[in-house]
Amino acid sequence: MGYKITGYKPEKLFHFFEDVCAIPRGSGNEKQISDFLVSFAKERNLWVYQDDSHNVIIKKAGSKGAENKEPVMLQGHIDMVCDKLAGVEHDFEKEGIDLVLKDGVLSANGTTLGADNGVAVALMMMVLDDEEIAHPPVECVFTTEEEVGLNGAQALDKSQITARTMINMDSEEEGVATISCAGGLRVQLTKAAERVSAEGTLVQIKMEGLLGGHSGTDIDKERQNANILMARMISRLMNETDGKLVTYAGGTKDNAITRECEASLIYAEKAEAEKAEKLACAMAETFSGEISSFEPDFGCEISVEEGQSVSALKDDDAKAFVNAIRLAPNGVYRRNIKMDGFVVVSSNMGVVRADDNELVIVISPRSSVASLQEDTKERLALLAETFGFEIEYSGEYPGWDFKEDSRIREVFQESYRELFGEELRLEALHAGLECGLFSEALPGLDAIAVGPTLYNVHTPDENVPLDSFERFYELLKDVLKRLAAS
Repeated sequence: MGYKITGYKPEKLFHFFEDVCAIPRGSGNEKQISDFLVSFAKERNLWVYQDDSHNVIIKKAGSKGAENKEPVMLQGHIDMVCDKLAGVEHDFEKEGIDLVLKDGVLSANGTTLGADNGVAVALMMMVLDDEEIAHPPVECVFTTEEEVGLNGAQALDKSQITARTMINMDSEEEGVATISCAGGLRVQLTKAAERVSAEGTLVQIKMEGLLGGHSGTDIDKERQNANILMARMISRLMNETDGKLVTYAGGTKDNAITRECEASLIYAEKAEAEKAEKLACAMAETFSGEISSFEPDFGCEISVEEGQSVSALKDDDAKAFVNAIRLAPNGVYRRNIKMDGFVVVSSNMGVVRADDNELVIVISPRSSVASLQEDTKERLALLAETFGFEIEYSGEYPGWDFKEDSRIREVFQESYRELFGEELRLEALHAGLECGLFSEALPGLDAIAVGPTLYNVHTPDENVPLDSFERFYELLKDVLKRLAAS
């Protein structure tokens, strides 16, 4: 094929990346790229394993003199997020990515690029292909459906892996190494509810304008959760005015900090509705004063409609619902003070809704420490029992705890310092990485997550500066050389 990327070294690395981009590989559509990797291995007489989930493992013996060194695992995922700009015609099921190279930056023509995590695929192909570099035995692990729940890594038979050192290449900032990540799950609390007919004046409340964000990476930024703010207001109204709760709805995803929430109460007496309106307005001003420095666009709209007939929640159900929301763990609950205060435990109330006959609360707890995640689950189970909710857990994946001593971390730090004259920055990620699944399955695993700089991943603005990609391969080669010599 005719390649667009020229002038970067090693040239074959960038050609491999273009080869990967030419193959459709959205999550759930990885068979073609998986088969491509199997053929790539067989053409080079390398050991290869492929499973029913289209995960692939390719092993290569150590270079001369390093045949008996401890093996190292290189790992990344082969699927990509498929998104495009409005009006762009592109069939992700059948078409590869149309690459655009401008001023040393590679992007795609109106679609996601798939550098997340196509860069890792190309890097592993390069290590497997290059006979000149020094390296210990390598085990390259290519996983599927990472973007939709780490499904491939979950399904992979990890007994096929002998390495106990892991270099994950799904990090997105050059000069930064991830050394811990959070595990997570989805927790749903559900309670059957009864409603009664009610008439009178309806007070409607809408909170909006909050920043929201990712429940992992943004949970430490003091961004307010609209579900929690609304529960604080509704609880006060229910305690100080004679109304009944009619509606309550906030959030659409458990892993997103809720930006908007709407609720309403009905009052038989107009005077009580006016009292509620006045109290709600005062509380909205209080909230604004509390959070304006970090939530400058918060707004609360309150409206009143007379002569309404509705179906309202029974008082006991409404009280249990609102109290459960108020008392559920939400936000950051523990940090690692020794490592710049990175978040260890958090919880996010992503979805709240009062359906016709059911009350639902959906929460996303995260922790890099398994025992602390279990503690959060126990707290939520106690909350559910206290207020009469059923509890259901789903989509659980393990965290990756910070290790005080890590040889692979030390090697990367030494290499980065000597190559670039700077210190490698270490970070903990309060979101999911596949390192957690491999650490759980492979006792004693020493892991690190690294990669070149990627911008705007998961969006049509995704791009990679090619000089960063080039430098990262130099770093990876140097690290493998050091491991081969140690």
